[in-house]
Parts: sequence; C-alpha cells; structure tokens
Amino acid sequence: MKIYKNFEEIDEDLEVLKLKRNIHWEELKLTKNQFREEIHPFGWLSSFGKYFAKYGFFYLIRKFFK
Repeated sequence: MKIYKNFEEIDEDLEVLKLKRNIHWEELKLTKNQFREEIHPFGWLSSFGKYFAKYGFFYLIRKFFK
C-alpha cells in the first residue's frame, strides 16, 4: 500500500490511472470492431472465395494434365 504525503501525489496517481483506463477502453473498442469484422458474413465469403480460387485453379490444372 502506497502512503501519500500530499494531495498532489494522489492527483498525479489518479491522472495516471485515468489515462491507463482510457487506453484500455480504446483497446477494447478496437478489439470489438475487429471481432465484428471477423464474424461478418462478407468476410467469410471473401475468405472462402480466396481459398477456392487458389486451390480450385490448381485442381483444374491437375485435371487438365491428367
């Protein structure tokens, strides 16, 4: 437990804690937005499209040469 000598030290620590709280709050909002983008159906379709385009192309080439 910290022992304070005056009110200025208390105010300084409170200000530091307030800034840390604001930083964590902004990180939480960023994480929420990233999560929202990941579960959005368009993001899924984009990922599946890239996957099928990549491996579908190789499948067609293999099928063509057999």
